[in-house]
Amino acid sequence: MKIQLLVIFGGRSVEHEISIISAIQAINHVDKERYDVIPAYLTKEQELYVGPAVANIEEYRNIPELCKKSTLSALVREGGRVFLVEKPTSAGLRKTKRQIDVAFPIVHGSGVEDGSIQGWLRILGLPFVGCDVVSSAVGMDKHVMKTVLKDLSVPVLDCIVCSKYDYDLDAAKTVSAIEARFAYPVIVKPATLGSSIGITKAGGKAELKDALATAFSFASKVLVEPAVTNLREFNCSVVGDTEEAEASEVEEPLNAKDILSYEDKYMSGGGSKGAKTSDAQGMASLSRKVPADISPELRKTIRALAVRTFQALGCNGVSRVDFLFDADTELLYVNEINTIPGSLSFYLWEPLGIPYAKLLDRLIQLCLKREREERGLLHSFDTNVLAQCSADAFSGAKTGSKR
Repeated sequence: MKIQLLVIFGGRSVEHEISIISAIQAINHVDKERYDVIPAYLTKEQELYVGPAVANIEEYRNIPELCKKSTLSALVREGGRVFLVEKPTSAGLRKTKRQIDVAFPIVHGSGVEDGSIQGWLRILGLPFVGCDVVSSAVGMDKHVMKTVLKDLSVPVLDCIVCSKYDYDLDAAKTVSAIEARFAYPVIVKPATLGSSIGITKAGGKAELKDALATAFSFASKVLVEPAVTNLREFNCSVVGDTEEAEASEVEEPLNAKDILSYEDKYMSGGGSKGAKTSDAQGMASLSRKVPADISPELRKTIRALAVRTFQALGCNGVSRVDFLFDADTELLYVNEINTIPGSLSFYLWEPLGIPYAKLLDRLIQLCLKREREERGLLHSFDTNVLAQCSADAFSGAKTGSKR
């Protein structure tokens, strides 16, 4: 019997559109002999739609029309199982429901990838592919991630954290604190976003103020780091869990700017096949060199550090670790981890002989492995606390023994 696989994508996030691209890529490559795939589009209003149109990238040119063609649905737990319940499309029709075995969230950005959707699925008791609530949340918050990795001696750049509250209260004080800590240039970034959104390089006070204003428009917590002036960037994907994990090939994104921007990642064409986002290629369209033109020693170091980062943060499934390399000092730093990377980083596994369908199957099997392990854990214990409660306890009367 095939596994009923619900692929959830979209959601209230600035990376909503990229999620759609990543998910439809995956849907088109899942082994249909092993899995019945149910695409489920989560709108920016957090409404869940299913139907044939949801899996067609062309339909997303007009999302209101797409929703009219599709069926509003909800996930419901009943009798120890989880069902996708579809709202009747016309009066008098019965609601239809379909049992779901596994959820596969392919979402990007805060509001979904940050543990939000994982918590929802966790409460439902529905096994899901990828990182759990904690590792998703830690991976999304760059400051928390840095703190955890630094504690485990994983190299990260120093940073200063700025809050919107403090900045609005006294912007000059925030700027002075940054200038006292770091020399220009600096990098300013929202603490809880991906896809390089809101990230700016500042070479002086005026640029710093503009950069802070931009970052604070996306998040209430902002990080400022020293800029690596002779910078090379490398990315490496990891698949596995805390027991066993392996690294992909290493890539070097190719861009002419100081920072790899959202436009560089998703709007620029290029890549080995000249693909573009309009072709639903997502991160696979980025101009890149795979494998990166680096020494065998540096490749080995990057791959080992990627696995170490992945396991230190308690990740599961597939993630991508992004690195900053100072070509002057030859020091390597973990920049961030993407717990649900764009395109699921399939293009980093193909050079190692792992096709996308096989990668997706591996991720689903890791989910089922975690589910089997969690079944052996205690999640409750018998107690008679409620049996001892009385109405007096909720009417202002004292409880417990009299003295």
